[in-house]
Amino acid sequence: MSILKSDNLCKTYGSGENEVKALDHVSISIEEGSFISIIGTSGSGKSTLLNMLGGLDRPDSGTVTVAGKEIFSMSDEQLTVYRRRNIGFVFQNYNLVPILNVYENIVLPIELDGSEVDKKFVKDIIGTLGIEKKLTSMPNQLSGGQQQRVAIARALASKPAIILADEPTGNLDSRTSMDVLSLLKVTSREFDQTIAMITHNEEIALMADGMIHIEDGRVKAGDPVC
Repeated sequence: MSILKSDNLCKTYGSGENEVKALDHVSISIEEGSFISIIGTSGSGKSTLLNMLGGLDRPDSGTVTVAGKEIFSMSDEQLTVYRRRNIGFVFQNYNLVPILNVYENIVLPIELDGSEVDKKFVKDIIGTLGIEKKLTSMPNQLSGGQQQRVAIARALASKPAIILADEPTGNLDSRTSMDVLSLLKVTSREFDQTIAMITHNEEIALMADGMIHIEDGRVKAGDPVC
């Protein structure tokens, strides 16, 4: 069953000679429980697509449907709440809050939503990611790989249906990158969450269940529906 769909997404930046079609009628479908990589070179439109899929930016035209809900039919305030409850984000630069320790960073989105932390679920995630000995550490006391594990734990902790990862290994060495990707695969299966990850690295992309290629704002012809 498809959990994440886009239909004819279009997004243009600039005008006249400076006009850039970041997305040009992009339609994709991602199945529930799958781990999909979105691959393309710099400037291909993959980051713009991820922002649209996560409701971080609105398209000029087209729709995004998450679990049967057309997200751009909502107001900005409604979309913010929906995004916080249904979509987890993992960014290249981790985006941890420097004045909070590891555990506080992990549960922050849940507390911002006024929800109760499922301590057993969070403990399971922390154990799976191997950061149980770092819970009282501050972000500046962690390695890049450890910070990315915390970012993944934070994305998973609120039990979102979908995880969107933007170049999650971009700042990591090759060995740590493979460790992080393996953990993403493990957690997606263990916690039954769908993952869409953008990357420019085909070796990394091949670790996913399927690939969507973006070139010049369009899905590459011949790519299967994932």
